[in-house]
Amino acid sequence: MIQIHTGDCREVLRGMADGSVQTCVTSPPYFGLRDYGVDGQIGLEPTVDAFVEELVSVFREVRRVLADDGTLWLNLGDSYAANRGYQVTDNKHIDVGNNMGMKVPEGLKPKDLIGIPWRVAFALQADGWYLRQDIIWHKPNPMPESVRDRCTKSHEYIFLFSKKPKYYFDAEAIAEPVAAPTVERLSQPTIATQKGSDRVPGKTNGPMKAVGTQEKRNKRSVWTVSTKPFKGAHFATFPPELITPCILAGSREGDTVLDPFAGAGTTGLVASRNGRGFIGIELNPEYADMARKRIHDDAPLFAAPTLMPLKI
Repeated sequence: MIQIHTGDCREVLRGMADGSVQTCVTSPPYFGLRDYGVDGQIGLEPTVDAFVEELVSVFREVRRVLADDGTLWLNLGDSYAANRGYQVTDNKHIDVGNNMGMKVPEGLKPKDLIGIPWRVAFALQADGWYLRQDIIWHKPNPMPESVRDRCTKSHEYIFLFSKKPKYYFDAEAIAEPVAAPTVERLSQPTIATQKGSDRVPGKTNGPMKAVGTQEKRNKRSVWTVSTKPFKGAHFATFPPELITPCILAGSREGDTVLDPFAGAGTTGLVASRNGRGFIGIELNPEYADMARKRIHDDAPLFAAPTLMPLKI
């Protein structure tokens, strides 16, 4: 079942039952970037600390509605302090709403990289989440920047959090192919030279095996995924290829996936394509309608979802 709620995620989440979703895959509004024209929106707080505290309160509710073996996959971009609109390179919020003329936040200097992703990650960790991994989203086609005193930014973070120390994670579902030269190398006899090896030093031994099998290896923590425009909106959603591993590793078929900042519904789209249910929450009614249409139009190619345009 696919549910798209129109409303403030803080209110909608409070009405959801404990342990009702398996995993959450989301990307909140970035700090100080855009005015989306809705009162009470997250992202326009007067200080960095207030923004972080607001996200902590949202994800405290997310933790409550997660199953005990559930996970949170959180994509966040960074921004620079300046006496103008903050600059965030190629991300899912480009060209939405109005540019915000902002002042340098207290405690920061002009041109400082604010460090939003890690500030939020450490705050969530302190609030009770298990911070399990930082994943680098490497963008081979980043937005060009005219800066001359630093490198062009070509990455963002995806943080993996868990509700409990033991949680559901299907490593096999996202295992990646081993390169042919690696397979060939691992299939060759080796000479044992490591101290403490149970093989006889200087003696030729049998073929080594990669972790798992010689065809697959554990997925690594740098994911190279190109950004792709979505023609249905004036902004770039995060690519389906980016969050597919999150959904496959964090849930089983038939489980429910949550996105409290649903936007154009990419998380719901990928969940539907992979036989998962979805609960999305979107503050802006236009975006919520866009998400419903996008998933509905895509559904005939996969398992047709039951769309529920609920308003809370």
